[in-house]
Amino acid sequence: MAHITIQRDSGLDVSAPKHGKIDANNDPHVGGNQWAGGTGGRDTAGLGGKGGPYRLDAGHKVHQVSQAEKDAVPEEVRKAAREMGEKAFRERLKEINMSEYDAAMYERFSSAVSRQVQSLRIVLDSLQAKGKERQWLKNQALGELDDAKIIDGLTGEKAIYKRRGELDPELGSPQQKPKRLRVLADVSGSMYRFNGVDRRLERSMEAVCMVMEGLENYEHKFKYDIVGHSGDGYDIELVRADKVPKNNKERLKVLKTMHAHSQFCMSGDFTLEGTDSSIKELVKEEADEHFVVVLSDANLERYGIRPERFAQVLTSDPQVNAFAIFIGSLGDQAERLQKTLPAGRSFVAMDTKQIPQILQQIFTSTMLSSA
Repeated sequence: MAHITIQRDSGLDVSAPKHGKIDANNDPHVGGNQWAGGTGGRDTAGLGGKGGPYRLDAGHKVHQVSQAEKDAVPEEVRKAAREMGEKAFRERLKEINMSEYDAAMYERFSSAVSRQVQSLRIVLDSLQAKGKERQWLKNQALGELDDAKIIDGLTGEKAIYKRRGELDPELGSPQQKPKRLRVLADVSGSMYRFNGVDRRLERSMEAVCMVMEGLENYEHKFKYDIVGHSGDGYDIELVRADKVPKNNKERLKVLKTMHAHSQFCMSGDFTLEGTDSSIKELVKEEADEHFVVVLSDANLERYGIRPERFAQVLTSDPQVNAFAIFIGSLGDQAERLQKTLPAGRSFVAMDTKQIPQILQQIFTSTMLSSA
């Protein structure tokens, strides 16, 4: 299953982007510019090439042209490829909206995480209220006279006043407001591109499936939304907080949209911008607590993003608990990145089964802190 990546130089010019011919035998095509699903070529839809309109994985070993060769693609070809990609994405979305519900496809994701959904619900059931509540603090030495304490006052007691103040909720007291969670899902091109190597896109889809299923009927405890980030931008709407999917058909639509986006978007990385803008947005909302969970494939180096910058953004607002879960990694990228991030702020999950446990650590980490 693992696709090996082999560097190659094509030394040939791109002409105009196109889907390419379909090979009925699905033989591997390397280089060249006529077959769809080839690798390391030019102009056609495939992987590892240049100047093509979008990614297309036909399950072969990937021959990758260099970044320099990709960067040298002329602007007009790039623009034409971009337009073809956008058009194909719009058509795919239309198709997703019109398609019959595919129970078998949904079942593939749902059954992969059914036990995790149960674990996640147990975690949610055990979560305590964290928000401080404004209430009357009794037995104060100054403030308003507390009627219930008049007699004590006559006997010389000093602490007979009450005043409004913030009080930590008692353990187990019900939340006044839901907790606020945003999942920032990586739907960048590298998720599709390297899915054949380590299933990272499927893992991301499973994680999103788990969150959607696990949080169903927990609206009083958790208000959540899911936003995608890719080379196209950092606020790709997948699930809106006021319109969460109510059934399997609606959930499958979200998963298919993630897949399509990753196939057709421009390459590039907006992880930092996505994290930053999510934290700023969430903090404006009233909530028992605020959480931002960034799903990422740790592919930041390629775009010159320094881990210190990511660390700064994750910890930029003390009111928002932001964490990264790395669900893909070329070599030891994720581990190296994790070492440079603040302790306890990032996790490596190369198996979706680890995610509920990670979410439990995330949700309960704030219980232990006195913030």
